[in-house]
Amino acid sequence: MTESNTPALWRNILPWPGPDAHKHQRGRLGVVSGPAWNTGAARLAARAGLRIGAGLVRILCPPGAAPVIAPTVTAIMIDEFLSPEALGRLADPLDAVVIGPAAGLEEETGYNLAALGRTGAALVVDADALTLFKDRPKALFACLDRDDVLTPHEGEFDRVFPNLLKHGRETAAWEAARVAGAVVVLKGRETIIASPDGRLRINPNGSPWLATAGSGDVLAGMIAGLIAQRMDSFEAASAAVWMHADAAERFGPGLIAEDLPELLPAVLRDLK
Repeated sequence: MTESNTPALWRNILPWPGPDAHKHQRGRLGVVSGPAWNTGAARLAARAGLRIGAGLVRILCPPGAAPVIAPTVTAIMIDEFLSPEALGRLADPLDAVVIGPAAGLEEETGYNLAALGRTGAALVVDADALTLFKDRPKALFACLDRDDVLTPHEGEFDRVFPNLLKHGRETAAWEAARVAGAVVVLKGRETIIASPDGRLRINPNGSPWLATAGSGDVLAGMIAGLIAQRMDSFEAASAAVWMHADAAERFGPGLIAEDLPELLPAVLRDLK
């Protein structure tokens, strides 16, 4: 079933906090950072997850990255990990984890993803954690379940799902979600959100102002932030994609990725 992705589909299930809410009830989100010289993407994703309502956000980083990250964050916490096993232990109490933005194309990223796949956290997999699995997508799919979300642009999509795009974006996204057994967000002018159960949504409010470095990292954090608040992964992806574009249109010319999280309070207020 194909639908136009509008707020009418998910507005009533957005995770608004109740009067007795506390930070742990509002969801625990983790974002895996790259090494010390590649921490910006994780910080963008973490900020977006915090702004969209996750009650507690941690950046999980390799040794040496914490001193770079610490001066740039306040409400976001930082944990270092020395091995994939240590990352898994840090992630196990979390509700959702983002991995991929500037994570690096070294095999260690794959080991980290596998460790996260053994936890109870829902995963949002983006960027390097997709490209790393070019020519061996089954190894990626083995780490996933139906609550996880893949967020490729067309280049990343073609690396993981070769030859599918020739059938058209809608068919490609639908087949990718079925094969991966996870939600697929195929980014573009009309972003497509596909569920492994066959649901398909086409986002109508895409914004050209999102063609700027880091905007995809923000989207990954938004999706994960909603999932951390116990929103269904397909609905969370749908809501985040629409809000991401709406935020960009509100700002317009001059938008950079750092602006997007700061626009979310107004977007959310209007939806409420």
